[in-house]
Amino acid sequence: MSMAQRRFNSEIAALMDRTVIVVTTNDKTYTGTLLGVNPENLSLILADAKAPDGRVIPRAVLSGEIVAQILSVEKTFDLAALAERLERVFPRMVKLYEKEGFIWVMDRVKVTEEGVVEGSGPAAERVQRVYAQFVREKRGQ
Repeated sequence: MSMAQRRFNSEIAALMDRTVIVVTTNDKTYTGTLLGVNPENLSLILADAKAPDGRVIPRAVLSGEIVAQILSVEKTFDLAALAERLERVFPRMVKLYEKEGFIWVMDRVKVTEEGVVEGSGPAAERVQRVYAQFVREKRGQ
């Protein structure tokens, strides 16, 4: 798999469980939570999809043949950039699990887009400070 394909798959994965707008080839628009995507053909599943006629559909499966655009409603959290920042503070002690949505620091502190979710003590406090600064900087952009 090429680097471009890996990056594409990573970007699609970052949209999972987030609100997206899907525009079809016949100019219909659906808004819902992205539950699944087949990266080979862009077929996708939306939860609580608002259809063009205003109906809310609990689960909608859209064929990749009709998907023209997938637009993110919310900015995705850049877990890789946070891992790079943490790597500067904790050299060779940071492991990124992007698909799973978390970072391990020193094999004992787990951090997600919500902050430190596992671990305690001075290392966890330091990770939380790095996380808080990272979030403040990203919001300021």
